[in-house]
Amino acid sequence: MSETPAKAAFGDYLELTKPRLSLLSVLTTMIGYVAALPPWVPREFLSLLIGTCLAAGGVAALNQWLEADTDAQMKRTATRPIPAGKIPPGSAFVLGGLLCSAALGVIFVNVNGMAAIFTLLTIFSYLAWYTPAKRKSRWSTEIGALAGAFPPLIGWSAAEAGVSPLGWILFGILVFWQIPHFMAIAWTYRNDYAAVDFPMLSVRDETGNWVAGWSLVNTTLLLIVSVLPWLLGLASMVYGVIAALTGLWFLWCAVVFLKPTDRDKSARKLFFASIIYLPITLVALVADRVLFS
Repeated sequence: MSETPAKAAFGDYLELTKPRLSLLSVLTTMIGYVAALPPWVPREFLSLLIGTCLAAGGVAALNQWLEADTDAQMKRTATRPIPAGKIPPGSAFVLGGLLCSAALGVIFVNVNGMAAIFTLLTIFSYLAWYTPAKRKSRWSTEIGALAGAFPPLIGWSAAEAGVSPLGWILFGILVFWQIPHFMAIAWTYRNDYAAVDFPMLSVRDETGNWVAGWSLVNTTLLLIVSVLPWLLGLASMVYGVIAALTGLWFLWCAVVFLKPTDRDKSARKLFFASIIYLPITLVALVADRVLFS
């Protein structure tokens, strides 16, 4: 006689929305909004916050629904709610669909159409472009970086109903930051990705030399893009100095990643450096805009 599966708890559904990972999308959206220096409209700000939370959670749930088979085969994802049998795939699909639909409705009605379009573009690019690419393309990481860089544009367009140059610079910062960030993760968990035949660079490049080299290229581009607000007169020299110092430190971590000796250790250092770099740089930009613009 088979056992009846236990009912899913609230915590299982919360885990399905990947709250910690979703937080990055929410925060970068709000950074884009605040950096645009809009007039303070509490209802608009709150609606943007709620809508972005709903969209991020919905995308996470639908992503896990799409990847339930590969998640079950990888050690680091086998305990997620769907492969662990805590939540039926159909329930995850319904929850994800409802959250994404609600997000688009909230942002379209209470913010503006341009912000809703960027929200839809974020949802579509992540689920219909990035997620399938992970199974087929060596360029899936770069595709994911593009998809993951749209949230600041949601925030900026919410403030201006359009995107000015600084908004696109924020987009660029997120794109070039994500490559070394995810290359470090991909190298650390390369055996997991190889087990499910994901054709990622870290799987194809057994030496790690190309992984490290590509991380260095993108960290260099990140440094250049991050100081553009200062060079273009969109932020003060205070921000420029902070961006240059944090960018050079991050770049040095990428240089260390080039060394073939103990590359696993340097990959972890690069990952933690990326976690520290992003909030310092983005908060410095926002603070500079608020205080000196």
